Amino acid sequence: MFPEIERTLVTRGQIAARVAEMARDIARDLKADLIRDGHSALDEDRVVLIPVMTGAMIFAADLIREMPVKLAIGLVTVSSYPGQSVSSKGAQLASALPDNLAGKHVLVIDDILDSGQTLALVREVVGAQKPASLRIAVLLDKKTARVREVPVDYVGFEIPDEFVVGYGLDYDGYYRNHPEIAVLSKSVLDAAEQRG
Repeated sequence: MFPEIERTLVTRGQIAARVAEMARDIARDLKADLIRDGHSALDEDRVVLIPVMTGAMIFAADLIREMPVKLAIGLVTVSSYPGQSVSSKGAQLASALPDNLAGKHVLVIDDILDSGQTLALVREVVGAQKPASLRIAVLLDKKTARVREVPVDYVGFEIPDEFVVGYGLDYDGYYRNHPEIAVLSKSVLDAAEQRG
């Protein structure tokens, strides 16, 4: 189906198992926050999840279906890998963040932590609203040189410094629907590098 895929790094089964485990950990921590605040874990509208679009959409959808917590969702779009780029070009907000986060327990959800620029930007903008708590969950932590260090609370998988696609991650807008985390063939990446 995807002849450009060179190899799989994380299988569909591994993703499903780890996402369910992460959801349990996150739900436990959010419920503890609400109880510590003196609120019911089921009755208060105090939890807001912010998936970073578009890469985190599949991860976020699977994650929230495993979380038995009353929550709201507010999306944000950040541009950092335009077109056929295989390295970050710097993060810029491409949509507004929810503006009612003061006193809420916020979880930012992203597909991958690599340069750190996207999550650092989102963390700063969310933090300026004075949420009661702010945590970050990423599916993948790419071990590469960070441009900006960002504390992350929940990590699905650590991966080597390779350009990956699938499960929401794309290359030039494609491959998000590949059900596993995979590496594109060197020929695709070399062609992109030659184009500039």
